[in-house]
Amino acid sequence: MSDLDDLAAFAVLMEAGSFTQAAQQLGWSKGQLSKRIRALEASYSVKLLHRTTRRLSLTAAGAMLLPQAQALVRQMDSARQTLSMLRDELAGPVRITVPVSLGETFFEGLLLEFASVYPDLQVELELNNGYRDLLAAGFDLAIRTEVQDDARLVARPVLAMQELTCASPAYVERHGQPYTPAQLSSHRCLLNSHYSGREEWLYHQHHELVRVQVAGSFASNHYSLLKKAALLGAGIARLPSYMVHGELAEGRLLWLLHDYQTRSVPLFLVHPYQGAMPKRVQVLADYLLHWFKNVGAGLPRDNN
Repeated sequence: MSDLDDLAAFAVLMEAGSFTQAAQQLGWSKGQLSKRIRALEASYSVKLLHRTTRRLSLTAAGAMLLPQAQALVRQMDSARQTLSMLRDELAGPVRITVPVSLGETFFEGLLLEFASVYPDLQVELELNNGYRDLLAAGFDLAIRTEVQDDARLVARPVLAMQELTCASPAYVERHGQPYTPAQLSSHRCLLNSHYSGREEWLYHQHHELVRVQVAGSFASNHYSLLKKAALLGAGIARLPSYMVHGELAEGRLLWLLHDYQTRSVPLFLVHPYQGAMPKRVQVLADYLLHWFKNVGAGLPRDNN
């Protein structure tokens, strides 16, 4: 053992008040601890303690040395905590709950890009359109379209999501292209059964609201299925902008009625309130913020 270990043992001994308790804390025998204290006294050529059967008391030299020894113990504890944080910061589980369609959109990046940079993090991605109590369920992060008034949570807006009216080139070739919302009434539309008013689609142009009644032979509460149906040429769908960038860029879907605005739905990155977010959670939050900024945000270019 080094003098540093002996100084730490000296501080622990005085904090415990007895050789018996200090030896238990250090995992040593009383004999080992007594030997180390004697070695410390010998190395400095001073007597540090007055020992009786009932109590320990400091000599003048011991009183001068004790604060330094205690500071050393605090520094050692701080160093251990720092090293532990470094080990734990970028390793271990991170749990996140997100809407189904959104999770399906960015999970490939989590599996490939994020995992390659942080291989020791285990991301648990729950796809759920319902409300989840983050604290009760043990989640580190969530993506939500609505934020409850909950002082336990912090919510950061990340995206104003807009639905785009889309159809495949094959559908447009067979059935023609609508140029106004009113023309949708004569088309096969793919309906979102998650919304109670699924057969009424709303658009805005020049601050005017346009309502159109639509109909179709297929409905689903799952954006991904509506997207697949649109790609198969089954009809016209309204899909979140974040999930059709690739298909529009590749020409597999066409953006229709781009001069008409649909309602904007805010998305929030939510996490439990805490003084400092653990690093393992922060890096995932940063990845998602980057994804929304560079992939999920904004509207694609007009491809009509």
